[in-house]
Amino acid sequence: MTSDAEMRSKLLQDAFQMPSFQTMVSRKSSITNAFVNSVVPVVVPTIQEIDEALSILGMNPDDVRCAYCGDKSSEWDHLRPLVVDRRPTGHISEIANLVPACGKCNQSKGNKPWQQWMQSKTARHSPTSRGRDDVAARIERLTKYENWKTPTKINFEKIVGRERWEHYWSLCEAVVAELKKCQEDANAIRQQIDASLLPTRRP
Repeated sequence: MTSDAEMRSKLLQDAFQMPSFQTMVSRKSSITNAFVNSVVPVVVPTIQEIDEALSILGMNPDDVRCAYCGDKSSEWDHLRPLVVDRRPTGHISEIANLVPACGKCNQSKGNKPWQQWMQSKTARHSPTSRGRDDVAARIERLTKYENWKTPTKINFEKIVGRERWEHYWSLCEAVVAELKKCQEDANAIRQQIDASLLPTRRP
């Protein structure tokens, strides 16, 4: 039988969560995204395009919801990813490639194909794994949206030239390599600091 002390101990453990531990190396995807987003064109939509987009998605401008799950929208997400395998896909930031989303869905979806992710029973925070019962209807609306406008897809290398394009990505790899060196030094410093704290942490 579980004692009151054990129950309280479990409650306390469940109540506390350490912040996620970030390393410099774990910022690799953030660095890549920064390099991609710095060169991807941004096309601001017209009022008419916004109106039409929301209409296709079955939404009103005074109550914009996540196109994936139906929760309150907090941002607009790229339906087709800008980055795959740490390189630009050619898609850009334009309303033909943007849908309202909540942060939970946006982070969970990442650069996965949207329909596959929505139907996944194992992807954390996907609409299906969260038990949403209208996933099929949402997929149908998003499919109509996807066919609404032909998205822009550009060949960056062709526009700027292969030499300049490869040089740009060599700069990205150089930044990542420097971060790795910094992380090695940070690890050594942290070990020293942890070792100095051990005597004071003993019960």
